[in-house]
Amino acid sequence: MLVAAAVCPCPPLLVPGVAAGAAPELDSARAACTDALGLLAAARPDRLVVVGPGDESEHGGYAGGTRGTFRGFGVDIDVTLGRPEAEPSPRRLPTSLAVAAWLLERTAWADAPIEGLVVGEPLTPERCIEIGRDVAVRAERVALLVMGDASACRTLKAPGYLDERAAPFDASVARALGKVDLAALKTLDTELAHELKVSGRAPWQVLAGAAEEAGLSGALLYEDAPYGVGYLVATWS
Repeated sequence: MLVAAAVCPCPPLLVPGVAAGAAPELDSARAACTDALGLLAAARPDRLVVVGPGDESEHGGYAGGTRGTFRGFGVDIDVTLGRPEAEPSPRRLPTSLAVAAWLLERTAWADAPIEGLVVGEPLTPERCIEIGRDVAVRAERVALLVMGDASACRTLKAPGYLDERAAPFDASVARALGKVDLAALKTLDTELAHELKVSGRAPWQVLAGAAEEAGLSGALLYEDAPYGVGYLVATWS
């Protein structure tokens, strides 16, 4: 059963070495992520499942011990997703899971086994919810670290340019995450999320499926849009 969850953004810029001179701009987001991971550790889960977005064709799991890197962003930083449980995947972690691995490494995560799961953007809400239900029963006490960004259309300089629908969409997600509103998360407008370049839609709906029987309460720790992209940090416990 799901006993705790943390929702964090997944831009490579969270890693100070990648952000370089712009690193201080995300200090508050990093601090909120650290607090959220502290809650996960305090829940003493038997298993941590890290869920993040992938590219349009990607969906699948990554065993503990799988490696990732930020060399593609010009920095010599490598990460590992937890300790090996089985033969690690020869594939490298996708960026969202690499960011999660970096967050976990810097917070001295507890020794619970970790696995990664990538959900592709085209997955339907129904499929995401089904995946979440499956994740929730993988151990007696399951924790989720859910990676994903809100819209990328909050300002003129945002990756998706300015879209007036972006701020209301992000606000609705922030409310749903803060209040553990599973119905709101399950019924997110997938077409609008795609148009607003929201990477977190599928991971958030996996979370909604996993939490159906959990009876958790939520807290929103961070909500902002640096660089025109919506970043949210929330905890469920």
